[in-house]
Amino acid sequence: MLDENIMQFQVSGLKTREEVLAYLGQVMVDCGVVYASYPAAVLDRERNFPTGLQFQDYGIAIPHTDVEHVKKAQLAIMTLDQPVEFYQMGTSDVVVPVQVVFMLALKEAHQQLTLLQDLVALLQDSQAMAAICQLPNQPESQEVLGMILAQHGIL
Repeated sequence: MLDENIMQFQVSGLKTREEVLAYLGQVMVDCGVVYASYPAAVLDRERNFPTGLQFQDYGIAIPHTDVEHVKKAQLAIMTLDQPVEFYQMGTSDVVVPVQVVFMLALKEAHQQLTLLQDLVALLQDSQAMAAICQLPNQPESQEVLGMILAQHGIL
């Protein structure tokens, strides 16, 4: 469920949530795990149901969309070199500066609850999240991220 090609570290040049979602959604299309409709569907869902979450030292987003846009289950992870503004989950006006994006592509709706529960445990682990936020854009970062995710039952 975690393809090394869909782990992106310290991505630069993305200024808006739309750019972030389009970029990572296209990475998933290019890797063959979602249909071409996926990036637009994720953006549309994010506009209606924001996914930003603010934690003490970091902001994250968990964008996702409906299963009909997904070919195979996948979790894409991207860290940003500069935070990008998303809206807080459950609001349309509270801004969250996001540094880490966990984009979900799930083949079955019931997978979402289990994965979200595992992700919440990771997100509440400030040491693990600090480590993820600091990972450089180097091949060994994929291995480190994989170990962190495995420790939290996400792989």
